[in-house]
Amino acid sequence: MSLHPETSAITAGRPDAAPDTPLNPPIVLSSTYHAGGPVGYGRYGNESWSALEVAISELEGGKTLSFSSGMAAVSAVFSILPIGAPVVASNQGYSGVMGLLNQLHSMGRLEVRFVEITNTDEVIAAMKGAALVWLESPTNPCLDVADLQTLITAAKKLGIGVAVDNTFATPLVQKPLAMGADIVMHSVTKFLAGHSDVVLGSLSTNDEALYKRLEESRRLNGSIPGPFEAWLAVRGIRSFPIRFRAAESNAKDLAVRLSNHSKITKVRYPGFGAVISFEVDGTADDAQKVCESSRLITHATSLGGIESLWERRRRWAGESPSVPEQLIRLSVGCEHVDDLWSDIQLALTVL
Repeated sequence: MSLHPETSAITAGRPDAAPDTPLNPPIVLSSTYHAGGPVGYGRYGNESWSALEVAISELEGGKTLSFSSGMAAVSAVFSILPIGAPVVASNQGYSGVMGLLNQLHSMGRLEVRFVEITNTDEVIAAMKGAALVWLESPTNPCLDVADLQTLITAAKKLGIGVAVDNTFATPLVQKPLAMGADIVMHSVTKFLAGHSDVVLGSLSTNDEALYKRLEESRRLNGSIPGPFEAWLAVRGIRSFPIRFRAAESNAKDLAVRLSNHSKITKVRYPGFGAVISFEVDGTADDAQKVCESSRLITHATSLGGIESLWERRRRWAGESPSVPEQLIRLSVGCEHVDDLWSDIQLALTVL
């Protein structure tokens, strides 16, 4: 039976029904397994991971591997590429990915081609001879949107692998595997788990051979999730669609209100999702003071939680220099929108 994502999020990854069996998957705390079974050792598998992987697979439409963090998942993808393989990626993507790619490029491990992801012609031109296109849409933190379908189609015609970071949009907005992508990555830490209490990542694919290579990378690098974290993430996924839609509704409202505020010079919001980036009329120090002046919105790095967070992204040395110094990234939560707006207005009085 084909289910809507709201239903899959609630039902996927549960134990088989039988009299007196638990409704929820167990937390399995064991590094050692009796010989003769499919797991073999605690670095190779765990029932708690499996439940999480089944749940994400149902949402993304591909077989899933869970990892100890989003960056561990990203690293697994890059680890299976040949030495010196050309990789096309956004010049304004997540700072962790850009930092890793810059490191791998400087080591000669990969040849990285950074591009303006919204310039479709530029991205396609950079694909010549590439091994992988790493797509992030919307980008973090400027929320630029790529023409995913066109880029994925162009890459596949050239025989190039495509991986998509779907953390911001989530499978409620777009399903890259259905568009032809080879891999979908999530920072499960964010919207899927949604409670700011775990650090996890995932990779989903419809290619069995690719899955096996990524699974081998996880085994050998040891980037496995903990059972407690996996269990918490499954619990978070149960309410993911409800949380996401509530936060998205708040974000759409706040984007309009911010656009009409005299102390905001630019609002970046793609029309979907629960993250807004905006620029204040002032300096980097002014933007920092705004973030530090909120009483309800938490001044912290991260996003996708049930609570609202914001920060000035250029406070991080690894952030792209193309990101404006006065840009604030706001991860909108599920609080009442009028309370959030009152807090934002109060914080902006420091300008």
